[in-house]
Amino acid sequence: MSRKIDIELTSVREDQTWTWRAAGAKQPKGVVGADRLPQGASVGDVLRAEVDTTLDGTEVLSVTPPKTKKESEGRIELIGRDLADDQLVTTTLAPKRGGNRRDRGDRDRGDRPGGRGRGDRGDRRRDGEGRSRRDGERSGGGPDGDRRGRGPREGGNRRPRPERPAPPSRPKAKRLRPARTHRKAALEALAPEEQVIAEQLLRGGVPAVRQAVEKQNEQAKAAGQPLVKADALLAVAERLYPALRVAEWRDRAEAAVADLDELDLRDLRSVVVAAEVGARDDEAKALAEQIKEGLARRVDAEQGAWLTEISETLATGRVVRALRLSSRPPKAGAPLPPDVAAKLIEAASGALTADTVPDRWATVLDALSFSPVRLQVTPASKPETPGEELIGVVTRVAGRLPHIAQEFGITPPPEGAKRRGGRGGSRSRGGAKGSGAPRSDAPRPPKPPKPETDTTPAQAEASSVEAAPTQPDDAVSPTTEVGEAATPEVPSAEAQSTDAQSTEAQTTEAQTTDAPAENASEDGPESA
Repeated sequence: MSRKIDIELTSVREDQTWTWRAAGAKQPKGVVGADRLPQGASVGDVLRAEVDTTLDGTEVLSVTPPKTKKESEGRIELIGRDLADDQLVTTTLAPKRGGNRRDRGDRDRGDRPGGRGRGDRGDRRRDGEGRSRRDGERSGGGPDGDRRGRGPREGGNRRPRPERPAPPSRPKAKRLRPARTHRKAALEALAPEEQVIAEQLLRGGVPAVRQAVEKQNEQAKAAGQPLVKADALLAVAERLYPALRVAEWRDRAEAAVADLDELDLRDLRSVVVAAEVGARDDEAKALAEQIKEGLARRVDAEQGAWLTEISETLATGRVVRALRLSSRPPKAGAPLPPDVAAKLIEAASGALTADTVPDRWATVLDALSFSPVRLQVTPASKPETPGEELIGVVTRVAGRLPHIAQEFGITPPPEGAKRRGGRGGSRSRGGAKGSGAPRSDAPRPPKPPKPETDTTPAQAEASSVEAAPTQPDDAVSPTTEVGEAATPEVPSAEAQSTDAQSTEAQTTEAQTTDAPAENASEDGPESA
């Protein structure tokens, strides 16, 4: 298929043929006969050619002579006069008209056919406010036809909307970052062959040593080497572990004292609970007592700030945030004051009306299901014919809000079928994680007698857990392995992200096997 390109004549051969190449390029190139070139062609001319490319090369089929500049005929040339610099731009202002335009006597139009006269229009307003008013009163409707009942706006601006104050930015709590001073000293005091076992103990306790031995035996078995005796290594690990736990606690306690006013309460509680094992000498006991006093002071301050934030949030109309805040009290088991609880109940009831959209119902019910006032909130009104989306939302929270579910004709699940956690499978009292299977109907064994131990108020506060129902994202797993609770096996300080949770989990297990603390934590705030 032929195509057109621009070619440049490069030279003339002795046989009167011309060599060419693509204009501005090296390829393609070739030879063209003089009979196909226009008269007067010379080297360097750029011509428009029609070429055909084949396996043998590019052949020029025809050449079009270059376009010549065409002189336009009949052009009119404008010849101006010479102007000075101050005469290049001229400006002429229209003269001002005096008097009222309606009093002009030189314009007698009479009555217009099919319309009204100009005299009955009344006084016009010269500003944009009058124009917008007249546009709204035009016949035929239109987008401005609904403005006839509105009054004039001051300054032509829209009415300012009250801005909702932004929530105060709370600084993020500082997490525990202990040094390794005492742990390094404890490792250096051991023999070289014991240091290997001690490092595994600091990583994950006796289970970490057991796993390391099993892994080493698997590798030795695959290589045909003799196996390692695990009993002897585990005996050494159990002998070294108490001293390592003391060193680990000292590192954590010193780091907690350094940031006592800024540290996260979960980390402080974990250090206080672990003091029963780590605080052996007088210096460590004094350190533990200092942390307990700091924890009690921090909890009281956080409790006051928590109540203040709930009241301020309710004052700004942020009901959902207030409900979520009420489910996370800093002091475990502390009920809401009656005045704050009454305001929270009133605001939550007013947010659930027949005019509320299903998405808003879902948000409010989700926040209410974990609030301590959840059983005292009743919707102000409900839709006559609730949609499927709203029914699905109420069904999902029926276990936490049974009275609201009954108003919608939904039967809440039985009391024993309630899940203790916000997420995950079912969990047994013993602390082992279930696979989601239903609980057995067999009678539970009697609870062991409560040990008679003297606990100070600070210890009771430190060993308490978040008794109020908490959000699923903030919930701490209340499970711990019972089989390993008898042996001194706790997570190491290396895994700081899980240390606080595991320590609080042990405290939660002790509380759940004692008195019915769960019922007290859920029903206590609601009784207010």
